[in-house]
Amino acid sequence: MTQALEIEAPELLASEELRMFEASVERFLDQYARPETVDQWRQDKCVGQEIWKAAGQAALLGISVPEEYGGAGGDFRHEIMLIQSIGRRGADAFAISLHNPVILPYITEFGTEAQKRAWLPQLCSGDMIGAIAMTEPGAGSDLQGMRTSARPVEGGYLLSGQKTFISNGQLADFIIVAAKTDPGAGSKGISLFLVQPSIVEKGFQRGRNLDKVGMEGQDTSELFFDEMFVSSDNILGGVPGHGLQQLMRKLPQERLVIAWQAMAMIERALGETIKYAKSRKMFGQTLAEFQNTQFKLAEFKTEATIAKVFLAHCSELLIADALSSEKASMAKYWVSELLSKIVDGCLQMFGGYGFMLEYPIGRLYRDSRIHRIYGGANEVMKLLIARGL
Repeated sequence: MTQALEIEAPELLASEELRMFEASVERFLDQYARPETVDQWRQDKCVGQEIWKAAGQAALLGISVPEEYGGAGGDFRHEIMLIQSIGRRGADAFAISLHNPVILPYITEFGTEAQKRAWLPQLCSGDMIGAIAMTEPGAGSDLQGMRTSARPVEGGYLLSGQKTFISNGQLADFIIVAAKTDPGAGSKGISLFLVQPSIVEKGFQRGRNLDKVGMEGQDTSELFFDEMFVSSDNILGGVPGHGLQQLMRKLPQERLVIAWQAMAMIERALGETIKYAKSRKMFGQTLAEFQNTQFKLAEFKTEATIAKVFLAHCSELLIADALSSEKASMAKYWVSELLSKIVDGCLQMFGGYGFMLEYPIGRLYRDSRIHRIYGGANEVMKLLIARGL
C-alpha cells in the first residue's frame, strides 16, 4: 500500500524493540489475516476461534498485561502498533483491540488478586475471548440509564436484563457485565460483574448475531440475563457500587483506542486513493494530475498528519496516567469525524468503482461509520469537552 503520511515516528514509538514487535505482528497477519481470510470473516460474520488461539500462542493477547499473569508485560505503545498493523490490512473485524486494551485493563487495574489469577492467564492464552456488556436497548451513552439489575441473594446476585450491540458477543466466554446493584444509589449503585457463560447453569442466553451496515466480520450480539446467579466473588474488585467509577476511569483509553483505529483507516484510505489516482487515466492524463485531486488529497493529508500528531500526544499522556476525559473525547470525536470526511472524499475519486465492495474504499466507507457512534456518540464527546470550557 502507498505510504500516505511522511511522519517521523514520535519518540514514543521510535524504539527498536517496538519495531521488532511490529515486525512480529506483520508476520502473524501475513499468515492469519490474508485478504481471502478477511473476506471469509465477512461471509461468516465472525472471526474464527482459531485465530484467537494463534494470537495467544504468538503472545499478541494481553500484550499490556504483566508477565506474572500470563501477559507480555508491554504497554499502550504496543497496542498502538498492533492497532495500526491491523488497520493497514483492513482486518478490523479481528477485535483484538477490544480484547487487549479495552477489556483486560479492567481486570489488571481493578481486579482482586484472585480475579487476576483466575481470568488473565486464560484471556492471554486465547482460551477465553473477552467482551464487555454496557449498552442496552434504552441506554447507550447514558450509562446511568441502564436497567439491567443484580438483586442480592445468599452468596451472590441474580442478574436480570438485556444488553445489545455487544462486540464478540457470539464467541465471548468471558463478559464484563454492568448492572445496578442498588437502583437508589445513583452513580454508586452500579457494579461490574465478571461472567463466564460456559459455566452458567441457567438464566443466560445469547441473541442473534446482528446484521450491521459495516464491520460484518465482527460478531455483534444481544445478550439476555434472566435471574442468572453470579457469585459475590465475581464483582470486579470484590466490592459493589464501584462500577461507574471503574468505567469512567477506563473509558478515556477506550476512546483513544477508537481514535487510533480511525487513524489507521484514514491512512489506508489515503494510500489506496493515491495509488488509484496515479494509475487512473482520464482525458489524457492521470486523475492525480488534476488540480482538484491534488488539492483534495493535500487537504486530507494535512488534516491526517495533524490528527496523528495529536494522537501521539494523547498517548504520551495516557502512558503517564495524565490523559483527561476531555482530551480523550477530543481525540475520539475529531479523528472519527475526519475518518468519515476523508473516506467519503476518497470514495468520490474512485467514481463508480468506489461504490463497488470489491474495492477497499467501498468497504472502508461502510466500516468507518460506526466510529462516530461506539465508545460514546460524538455528540456526547462534545458535551464532555464543553465541561472544560
